[in-house]
Amino acid sequence: MIVQRSSLLSGAEQAQGLPVIIDVLRAFTTSAVLFSLGIESLILVSTAEESFALRAKYGCWLAGEDGGIKIEGFDSGNSPTELLRLPPDTLRGKTVALRSSAGTQGAVAALKNVPRVILGSYVMAKSIAAYVRQQNPDHVSIVGMGQRLLETAPEDEACAAYLDHLLMGKPYDHFATHWECMNTPFIQRCLHGEVHYVPPEDILLCLQRDLFDFVLVAEKVDNLIRVSQVRID
Repeated sequence: MIVQRSSLLSGAEQAQGLPVIIDVLRAFTTSAVLFSLGIESLILVSTAEESFALRAKYGCWLAGEDGGIKIEGFDSGNSPTELLRLPPDTLRGKTVALRSSAGTQGAVAALKNVPRVILGSYVMAKSIAAYVRQQNPDHVSIVGMGQRLLETAPEDEACAAYLDHLLMGKPYDHFATHWECMNTPFIQRCLHGEVHYVPPEDILLCLQRDLFDFVLVAEKVDNLIRVSQVRID
């Protein structure tokens, strides 16, 4: 197995084999939380307009952001904290359309060249590694999507390093890595409540590792990008 790491939109566009598209803060942590709260299905989109069209056709719950901020007219933003604060069973059985500035863009780009991608985040990392080993692909592309596709994000690169460790035995120090992430300027601002659209709890949730025993796999089905939940025994 060849494991190749890259970043940003160009990395997603050039992904080969079985790609893992990483967005720790926050899209693919949010995606995992959505399934943990009982949604029926998840559709990834590039634009708000696609989301509104899906609501009109299928009655979807709309989740997502533009520039980190909840899109006007959406039911929720791209925040796991916001979802966890909803009344119980609010999302159970629903189909959700998710749009984000980095993660969903990367998945859409990668799926132009490959049949499926794995949604990557810390909360599913060990399950992702187990799934990849089960699939045993010749090539794995691990792509950190970064901050709004503009610059690499330390938490995405850290998650990529963790996956590389799980798959290939590369060195990885979880405590040191998280300490470094926690002390980056943007995350510090979030933790101190200075970024109004990122609750401090989002940081704590998104940097937790190995919380879920499933992976999320995105594929094109009938011209939509649908995400399936695959349980790992």
